[in-house]
Amino acid sequence: MKLSQDELNELINNPDSKDLSGLDLSEADLINADLSGAKLSDVNLTHADLIDADLSRADMRRAKLRGADLRRANLSNANLNQSDLSGAKLISADLVNADLIDSRLIGTKLNDANLNKADLIAADLSKADLSGAKLIGANLSRTDLSGTKLTRADLSGADLRGANLIGAFLNNANLSNAKLNNVDLRWVNLSKANLSGADLSGTKLVTADLSEADLSEAKLGKADLSEANLTGANLTKADLSEAKLIGTDLSGANLRWANLTEAIFARNTIFPAGFDPKAAGAILK
Repeated sequence: MKLSQDELNELINNPDSKDLSGLDLSEADLINADLSGAKLSDVNLTHADLIDADLSRADMRRAKLRGADLRRANLSNANLNQSDLSGAKLISADLVNADLIDSRLIGTKLNDANLNKADLIAADLSKADLSGAKLIGANLSRTDLSGTKLTRADLSGADLRGANLIGAFLNNANLSNAKLNNVDLRWVNLSKANLSGADLSGTKLVTADLSEADLSEAKLGKADLSEANLTGANLTKADLSEAKLIGTDLSGANLRWANLTEAIFARNTIFPAGFDPKAAGAILK
């Protein structure tokens, strides 16, 4: 059912009626609309204008929001389970505690958006732009973040177990105390990232750029750091036991009190000047 703009305005301005479930509201003008707590499941909001709209606590399960403009919209505590937000603009939007499980956000612009404690399990965020976004304590397990821009994003305490981060941009990101164990981080740019206290045990970091990254007290046991760039990285008190350091560049890195017990290195591994890997418990392959 396709509503005219006048019919839509009358409906949303009626305080007793906020049930828009299943309606066709594509390309609708909903700037500054108050849709807090509204029923919007299965609604079609493709290319709709929702700038500054209040959609907090709204039920938007399976909603179609492809290409919609949601800049600065309030989506806190909204249920967006299985919704399609591909190509939408969510710049500076509030998505705190939002349910985005199984949602599609391919190529979505989420610059500076607030996604603190949002649930993004199994969501598709491939090639999305989350530069400067807040994702503190967010659940990103099994999320597709391949090719995603997360430059300067705050992911402290986030759960990224099982996520696909191949080719993602995480330079200058805050990943302190994040859960990244057994994640595939090959070719990922993590230069100058804060990974202090992060769990990276068993993680694939082959050819990853970790130059000048803060890895103090990080768990890197059994991680594969072959050919990785760790120049100037801070590895103070880091656990590198049984890690693979084949061809790894650690020149200028701080390895003070780092645990390298049974870490594997090769003749092409570059250690900081004066550092004795064998004395630290590492094994030459």
